[in-house]
Amino acid sequence: MEEGDRISFLPLEIKLSILSRVEVRDAVRTSALAQCWRHLWTLLPCLRVAYIRDTLGVPDHDYDMTTSATWMGRVHSLLSTLRGPIFHFELIHSCLPYFFDDHSPLFQSLLDLLLLKGGLKTLDLFIECGDVLIHLPSFSSLQVLQLWGCHVVLPVGFPGFRRLTTLDLKYVKISNHDLNLLIHTSNNLTTWVRLTCDASEDSLSVNLNFPLLRHLNFSINESVEEVSVISSPCLEQANISLSCTNYNPEKLARMILRLVTSVATVSSLDLDVDVLEYFSIVALPFNFTFPRLRCLRFSLNTGTMDKNIYEAFIWLIRSMPYLEELEIELRNDDSNQTNSVAILMRDFLVNKHDGFACLNQTLRSVTIRKGGKLDVVSSIIMVHFFLLNANVLELLKIEYSMIYENALSVIEELQKAEVTSSNAKVVMFDYIYRFTINIK
Repeated sequence: MEEGDRISFLPLEIKLSILSRVEVRDAVRTSALAQCWRHLWTLLPCLRVAYIRDTLGVPDHDYDMTTSATWMGRVHSLLSTLRGPIFHFELIHSCLPYFFDDHSPLFQSLLDLLLLKGGLKTLDLFIECGDVLIHLPSFSSLQVLQLWGCHVVLPVGFPGFRRLTTLDLKYVKISNHDLNLLIHTSNNLTTWVRLTCDASEDSLSVNLNFPLLRHLNFSINESVEEVSVISSPCLEQANISLSCTNYNPEKLARMILRLVTSVATVSSLDLDVDVLEYFSIVALPFNFTFPRLRCLRFSLNTGTMDKNIYEAFIWLIRSMPYLEELEIELRNDDSNQTNSVAILMRDFLVNKHDGFACLNQTLRSVTIRKGGKLDVVSSIIMVHFFLLNANVLELLKIEYSMIYENALSVIEELQKAEVTSSNAKVVMFDYIYRFTINIK
């Protein structure tokens, strides 16, 4: 009891501070130390619970239903036992999806209980177990909302989350009305917005208006009919990705172009989509610029390289007069690529080009990553282009792996490259063994 007495005399604030650094199970076990410590864990303001079902073997349907329901009941009991407000609640539920549709009421009861306790600031639900329907309560203090894999419905008269700063919807089903209502009533979003809505019967047409937002991550899929950023003057970083295959290419290209050009004021742009392939089939705006863009990442399929894609590449580089860092993921999805494609790339790119503001004045770092096996010919051609045209280039890096590629042929070609910038350093970086080869 001597140790228990030492704990007993500590101020309540220190006990809570100690308790907040241990798992709930360990905190409950410490109740043997002192009477005053026995129920102190019930004042914990944060709760993180996880249920992960092993999917190996043939599952027992009835057993899984019972076990999952029992676990959810225990979570509800634990949540009821906590005496103070719950500021942060995180739940992970991952299991086989085919039997789980009946458990939506259990999730709903947890959310309703959180609403009764009040004070919730962070809600993080990771649900990988079927179509779980939840009616999202109006948490007045909510600042961070992260939902994965559920079907969300907003209540009638939903007032919005006035204090919400971070919104993260990943593989979430939601109606067009509810999505726009959620967005337009969350006026204080500042930190992060990720929208990856799951395919649903309702087509989504989203106009994003975030006066204070700094980071946007949007994924386009079959449900998205239209999307654009109306006004986000504070937007610093945008990530645009593609998660659909059955979509009209021209319609999709126009949508991607409108979305990309509507975030023109960002300083960092990440295009997780073969943007050049789509830009090559639409009319690109003349004299369009990204006035503040400093960092760009995009992918390029060299197996489909043609004159239109080359012109889209030139348009993209010309439209970024202050670009400082560029990262290109080269891949070749066409295993039957002919020499004519390589010759086309060489004729277009391995020449001196004029009129590029970023190449003449600002571009200092270029990284070439591989999307699959290193395409030696395409990588060398791209390297030649930047070494020849980037007048203030300081670093050109090619990422590869010695396990998968023979780097000798690349090194030999790089040593022959003509370099315009006197400060340019050319290196190859093995991303598995984490070592660098200096070429120039």
